[in-house]
Amino acid sequence: MTQPFSVPRRLIVAVGGNALDPAEGRGTPEEQKAIAAATARAMLPLLELDNQLVVVHGNGPQVGKLLLANAAAQDRVAPQSLDILVAQTQGALAYILAQAFENALREAGNPRHVVGLVTQVEVDRHDPAFANPTKPVGPFFSEAQAKALAAELGVTVREDSGRGWRYVVPSPKPKHICDVSLVEALMCGRTVVIAGGGGGIPVLRDEAGRRRGVEAVIDKDLTAAVMANVLGIRDMMILTAVPRVAVHFGQPQQRDLARASLSEMKRYLAEGHFPPGSMGPKIEAAIRFLETGGRRVIITSLETAVPALMGETGTHIVHDHETEGDDEAAAVAGSRLLRTPAALATA
Repeated sequence: MTQPFSVPRRLIVAVGGNALDPAEGRGTPEEQKAIAAATARAMLPLLELDNQLVVVHGNGPQVGKLLLANAAAQDRVAPQSLDILVAQTQGALAYILAQAFENALREAGNPRHVVGLVTQVEVDRHDPAFANPTKPVGPFFSEAQAKALAAELGVTVREDSGRGWRYVVPSPKPKHICDVSLVEALMCGRTVVIAGGGGGIPVLRDEAGRRRGVEAVIDKDLTAAVMANVLGIRDMMILTAVPRVAVHFGQPQQRDLARASLSEMKRYLAEGHFPPGSMGPKIEAAIRFLETGGRRVIITSLETAVPALMGETGTHIVHDHETEGDDEAAAVAGSRLLRTPAALATA
């Protein structure tokens, strides 16, 4: 059972790219804005908290579609490099999300501001990910469709966790968040900051300090972990498609995890419970965050974000010593849980 959780004064929330991309439909501007509005309504209790809030969003569906358009139109329009495509999705999605967040806040009578920052993230030129693309992006295809596209357009495809076939691109680890002081300055003024979108625009820096883009897509959860550690944010929430992380996922012995220690999650990851390109990077990000100064990671769905923050659902990953005495604490947890968004705002 999860434990009661007082609302942190600083919080970083990582939102998947599917928060703006329909599972069904074409992903038209109207569809994207409607989904963003629904995301904003679901996150409104978080947006209204009197705390410092940073939001990092994914871009996998969107940047994959741009890659497809890039390849399909290459005889008519000069193809753009992947770093520029990441920048395009970062700006566009930050605009749509910021507008949706502010609209939801204004409808609730809240004057809080939201801003999106174009964020570059430095990576290591020697990262082995450049030689082994693993990051799934874009729409799902059947195996036959994917292999036909690969042959026609020269892209790399791979099966994605039993859900279909997708493009895969290099996904190096984030080393440094460029201009992170700007995020902190805005955050400290109680502005909701959308930063590191799509994991950030991947760049390399030379000995003279000059930066240049590189073709890759950084995992947004890993970027959120690095950003949180730099900013002194000790609590991270990762919003995904499921309310809780599970071991033996999709099998008869599947078991949802309500509360788990750092060492337990490291063991589960080593045992192969969390596949790359799916839950794997989220668990890796949680481990990295906790090992470099974080206190708690909550993994849950967008729809259950508020109950999870209140300790009622979600997977809560904490340091080993925090799980000691869980059985005794569970017996009294119900009497200590926060129950309403109003209680969250005043905690």
